[in-house]
Amino acid sequence: MAHDYTPSAADLEKVARANASGKQPVVFVHGLWLLDSSWDHWVPFFEQAGYAAVALSWPDDPPSVELAREDPSVFAGKSIGDIAAYQQAIIEKLDTKPAIIGHSFGGLLVQILAGRGLSAATVAVDSAPSRGVLPLPPAAIKSASAVLTNPANRHRAVALSFEQFRYGFGNAVSEEEARQLYEQYHVAGSGIPIFQAAFANFNPRTEAKADKKNPDRGPMLIIGGEKDHQVPWAIAHATYKEQSENPGVTEIAEIPNRGHSLTIDSGWQEVAQTCLDFIRRFV
Repeated sequence: MAHDYTPSAADLEKVARANASGKQPVVFVHGLWLLDSSWDHWVPFFEQAGYAAVALSWPDDPPSVELAREDPSVFAGKSIGDIAAYQQAIIEKLDTKPAIIGHSFGGLLVQILAGRGLSAATVAVDSAPSRGVLPLPPAAIKSASAVLTNPANRHRAVALSFEQFRYGFGNAVSEEEARQLYEQYHVAGSGIPIFQAAFANFNPRTEAKADKKNPDRGPMLIIGGEKDHQVPWAIAHATYKEQSENPGVTEIAEIPNRGHSLTIDSGWQEVAQTCLDFIRRFV
C-alpha cells in the first residue's frame, strides 16, 4: 500500500533552482542508511561540469544527520514503492528529462525510474538487487543480516552498529576513515526495502522490480565496487545481464579495490568521474 508523500519544500526548491538555471539536470538518489548529504561532494563536481545537480531526499528525510539521529523513527515504514513514487513526483516537475545517478538502494530506485521512461541516462552504483537478480553471495547476506534476522525490523527503522557499517560499507577503507564516514553520514534506515529486496524473487507483485525492457529506458551504466560486501560484484553483473535485454545502451564498470562506501569515501571522485563521462556521452 503506497502512501502519498508530498514533496518537501527543500526538494521543490532544488527543482526550481535547476529549472531556473536552464541547464541539463542530473538527479542524485541516495541509498539506505544515508541522506542526501551523501552527495555533498558530487553536487559541486557536477555543477562545475555544467549541469544542474539535484540531490533528492526520500520521503520525510530529516534535513541533517544530527536531526535524523535524534528521531530515527521517521524512517520507518517507507517501502521501495513509496520512495519511487515520491521521487517520480519530483522528477516530473523538472522542465528537462534528467540524467539520474543512484547508489545502493538508490541504484535500484534509478532503475525503476528509468524503466518508467523518466531518465535521459542512468547510472546505478552498487545497486541493491531487483526481481530477476538471483545471486545472493554470503557477504550480501551477512550485510543484510542486521535487518533480516528480526522479522519485526520490517516495520522499524534500523541503524547499523559501527561493526556492521564497517563490514557492509567501510571494508575497503581504513578503520579510521570508516569511523569518520560512520560519524558523518550514517543514519537509521527503513527495514521494509531490505525485506523487499531479499524476497523479490519469491513475490511476483514485489515493488523491488524495474521494467528492464521499456525502450524509453535510455542508456544505463551499472557500476560495481570490486570489494563491495553489501552488493558484491556477482549482483552487479547479474543486474547488468538483466538490463542488457533492453534495446538501449547498457554498460558495466568495475571500480577496483572499492567497497560500498565508494560514493562517500576519499576516492569518491574516481566514481563521480566515471558517472560524468558516461552521462556526457548522452546528455
